[in-house]
Amino acid sequence: MERVQKEAIRKDLEKKMVFLAGPRQAGKTTLAKEIAKEFTDSLYLNYDKREDQKLIQEEAWLPETELIILDEIHKMPNWKNYLKGIYDTKKEHQKFLVTGSARLEVFSEVGDSLAGRFFLHRLLPFSPAELTQLSAPYSLDQLIERGGFPEPFLTKEDVDAKRWRNQYIDSLLRIDVLDIEKIQSIRTIQLVFELLRDRVGSPISYNSIAEDVSISPHTVKKYIEILEALYVIFRVTPYSKNIARSLQKEPKIYFFDTGLVRGDKGVQFENLVALSLLKSAFARHDLLGERVALKYLRTKEKKEVDFALVQEGEVEYLIEAKLSNHTLSPHLCYFHQKYNIPSIQVVKDLDRGRVTKGIEVRPAKKFLSELYL
Repeated sequence: MERVQKEAIRKDLEKKMVFLAGPRQAGKTTLAKEIAKEFTDSLYLNYDKREDQKLIQEEAWLPETELIILDEIHKMPNWKNYLKGIYDTKKEHQKFLVTGSARLEVFSEVGDSLAGRFFLHRLLPFSPAELTQLSAPYSLDQLIERGGFPEPFLTKEDVDAKRWRNQYIDSLLRIDVLDIEKIQSIRTIQLVFELLRDRVGSPISYNSIAEDVSISPHTVKKYIEILEALYVIFRVTPYSKNIARSLQKEPKIYFFDTGLVRGDKGVQFENLVALSLLKSAFARHDLLGERVALKYLRTKEKKEVDFALVQEGEVEYLIEAKLSNHTLSPHLCYFHQKYNIPSIQVVKDLDRGRVTKGIEVRPAKKFLSELYL
């Protein structure tokens, strides 16, 4: 199945080097090879393969090569300086597509040697918006249960999706984690990972997890940062600007694979909404250059709204996710009335939308399918 971002990436390759980042098995390599078919002469090199490492280190591609795809290059020592060197000395017709299962953008801060030399695209699992644009059939229940990763989503058998997930978890925790940092106890990070699966959508206390696993809060924070760097989880932090007495700590945790979420249907649905909103925020950043972030609201009196989409530091609108409860959230009403913020209550089991007290109540499938991508 073709990905929506393909054409945008193809156009950006004419301007700069392109970084294609995202979770393991989200379809980055498949997409990169599909793009390669549009070039007369292309080359795919994976730094994980020993024979490719030598070709990469020696820059041993033919001068007529138009597209060079470098996969997992961030595992190479001094990879940023390497990319700077090959990009600054490349032939005029040559283009570079760099892919990886770690967050390449975290290595590319202002003042970095790669600044101004690349465009970033993040490829996430299928979402309602992308599937709608592709005219692909889907249901929200299917996305919640199987997740949007191509293999489990497209397989015909539920058991094959479960088998894929078991292998996916094992490869993440036994291979990818060790590529990021040498962990003394894989068992310990596995315990943290399992605890997070049970705490999706709730403010996370590093101290509480530390007590449960018998490690320090600092180590818990480090493990969560590693899982985040590998696109296993993402943090949604509280928004505080102009919100009286808002908390500025305790992030909420969500998974890129909704199939990993343990909990009731409401929590699983909330994770799907969070992922869809994050994917839209990433797309607006990567394709439109907008500074968009996903946050949530929470006061010291524990008035809380699930999500706030924030652009340039200001809340665009608030989103409350509900499985089937059509009654307006009192906390959503509070923030909407007190701060005059546009607000939407997204309900999974709802056929027709309405507006109540200035708040939109919208069917989830329609709302999620219309997000920017």
